[in-house]
Amino acid sequence: MKPDMFTKPVSVLVGLGMPVEVKSVMDAYRYLVEWPVSTRDASHSIAMNACRAALLGEIEAETVRGLFRGFAEKHDLLAPTIDPVVTSRSRRDRDPHIC
Repeated sequence: MKPDMFTKPVSVLVGLGMPVEVKSVMDAYRYLVEWPVSTRDASHSIAMNACRAALLGEIEAETVRGLFRGFAEKHDLLAPTIDPVVTSRSRRDRDPHIC
């Protein structure tokens, strides 16, 4: 695994609510760079500074992951998680006419 990769991606919403997985420090950095300047706040600044520090090898990727996730949570950008039990139901479970 590359040193800038997250152990677990952070799923965030982009555009019209499409989920995207942010898998590394560089992914997080790109996402933050594209964030509108007019809506940048302290959480954006902290996450951006963490990305820069990680790219210079000064902090761990998992630190960036936590700060980026905090930024995403503050701005309601975290993609909803889907319960695998609900999505794995068979057609027979949904349609009483199938034997």
